[in-house]
Amino acid sequence: MSGQKRMSIVVFNGTVDKLYPVSIISSGAVMNDMKVDIFLTFWGLMVFRKGEPYKVQNVSKDYEAMGPAMMRMMQEKNVPSWYDTLLQAKELGDVKVHACAMTADLFDLGIEDFEPIIDDVIGVGEFVEMTGQSDSTLFI
Repeated sequence: MSGQKRMSIVVFNGTVDKLYPVSIISSGAVMNDMKVDIFLTFWGLMVFRKGEPYKVQNVSKDYEAMGPAMMRMMQEKNVPSWYDTLLQAKELGDVKVHACAMTADLFDLGIEDFEPIIDDVIGVGEFVEMTGQSDSTLFI
């Protein structure tokens, strides 16, 4: 294992209020010279199907009432999309985005069905092994 610190993030949700923290935390981690492994499962994976990332506008039920105002403020202030922020994090550092094999199998999806930001399709066992080498693991 290298001396580089590592962060693992499990993404279970596909709403903008959850996807923004994933991309912002990943950016912060690479700015601090950390390696980041993101594991996308269930609804967190579905928003990475080809053509989907820029369509996502919904927020979770917890913040549903604030969603339209939040999106309007972000557009007015030219805040980059969560997806562009994650793409930028990948350009800046070592960020790997893994699709959950079980979710992909469940929905009959292959790597060719996802945006190219996805590095591979792996099983949960492989990701759990990665988390054992991480300094921190987040569930979003």
